[in-house]
This record gives sequence, structure tokens and C-alpha cells, in this order.
Amino acid sequence: MSRFGVLVIGPAGCGKSTFCAALIAHIKNIKRSCVYVNLDPAAEEFEYEPDVDIKDLICLEDVMDEMGLGPNGGLMACFEFLMDNLDWLESELGETGEDSLTIFDCPGQIELYTHVPILPNLAKHLTGHMSFNLCAAYLLESTFVIDKSKFFAGTLSAMSAMIMLEIPHINILSKMDLVRNQVSKRELKRFLDPDPSILASDIHAETNPRFHRLNECVVSLIDDFSMVQFLQLESQNEDSVQATLSYIDDCLGWSDVQEPNIKDEPDQDWEEPARDE
Repeated sequence: MSRFGVLVIGPAGCGKSTFCAALIAHIKNIKRSCVYVNLDPAAEEFEYEPDVDIKDLICLEDVMDEMGLGPNGGLMACFEFLMDNLDWLESELGETGEDSLTIFDCPGQIELYTHVPILPNLAKHLTGHMSFNLCAAYLLESTFVIDKSKFFAGTLSAMSAMIMLEIPHINILSKMDLVRNQVSKRELKRFLDPDPSILASDIHAETNPRFHRLNECVVSLIDDFSMVQFLQLESQNEDSVQATLSYIDDCLGWSDVQEPNIKDEPDQDWEEPARDE
């Protein structure tokens, strides 16, 4: 029996848990079912109580105290312990139904998939041993479009995650309400589907000339792969959450239970970029 899940990933502070809560609320409103899995051993407050919580297996504070590690080292140790005890995760998840979406709320330490292959190995276990149809939702805070250097770094991180995880993937600019009045729609389109030539000129204007050649190499890398596009997300806007869920459904191939009303006219202030394949 196939199961369906989404790994919600991205740097710390990008709004992953807020998005998870909004997604859960929307799924409940449209009478679908979901399972909420907290994979952050440092998380303490939740809008919705997790159905599965890694802290029931291992606690970050305990690891830090017992092993004399800092927060990042402790988190890595927690995930290494999880990977050694995946039977616990299988038992906790049980037999989720075909009409249920499992939401994996992941920590903000990108080291888990950029420096070491912990999340990639977890994804392989979920898809290979637990029969999950799995996709990733990578969140990047929309305020990065104001600081072009940060946007470039975030785009490279998103591309790295896509390559490392090797599962269907969508990229999301979160907290769009923070930049609606600062960036025009025309300007925003440059970031939803990154235009390397335009972005290169912006970066050149903000950096020392000695780094211009490096900027051009980074732009070329993004352009050559041509993998990264972004959806817009406002977690407090139900239409926005519904649009994002429809992309997740498409990534997962959840056609039999997909419920978005594609006949509805999109909000005039809402623009969706072309979907990543």
C-alpha cells in the first residue's frame, strides 16, 4: 500500500512550522486527513500536537548534557540515533491510510542534507522500506528578495537540497505578506523564476569587483541546472495554502484523492509560476 508524505525543509526561521500548522488546518477544513511528524528534537511549542514526535525517542537537551555537545552537534547526534532506530519510526507511523498526508516537520539545520546525507538516507528509507510517495517542500523566506546576496545563497541551498534528496521537489518563498508592499509584481517575477543575467547585475552592484567573476560562476551554475523556481506562500491566506497543497498533491501523484477546485478563478493578486518538473 502506497503512502504519501512531504518533507518540509529549509533554513531556520523560514516559517516551516507555521506552514505545517497552516497546512494541517486547511487539510482538516477540507475533510482530508493528515499525520503530523515532528522531527526537530529542539521544538517545544506546537499549534497542533504532533502525532509522532522525535522527542519521544531522544531529546536534544539530554544529548547535549550527556555528550557535551553544542546545539548543532547535539542535533546531528539525535538524527544519527534516529537512523539507528528507524524501527521506532516505522512503529509510530503504523499503517497510515492512502487518503492521509504525512507531514514531516524537519529542523532548520541544513547540514542534515548539505554536509552529511542524513535526510537523504531517511528519504530513501521512507520511499524504499516504508512505501511512501515522498516529496520535499523547501521554504526560503521572501525577505531574501530584498537582499540579493541572500537570495543567491538561498537559491544555491535549494538546488543543493534538490540534488541531494533526489525526490520530487517544490521551492517556496514563504512570508510573502512581508514583501507585498516592497516589491512590485514585475520585480517579484524575476525571483519566482530566477533570471540569472538580471540577478548578476544586481549582485555586481552590491559586491566588491574582485568577487564579480565568482558571482558570474554562481549565476552560470544556477542557469546551467535551471532547476529552481519558487511558489509564493502566505500561511495566513487559505487560498495560498490550497495552491501550495495542490502542487504537493501533483508531486506525489495523489490524483485519486486530490480535491482542489481547479475551476475556481485565482485571486487577482495571486500569481503562480510555472511548476518545477
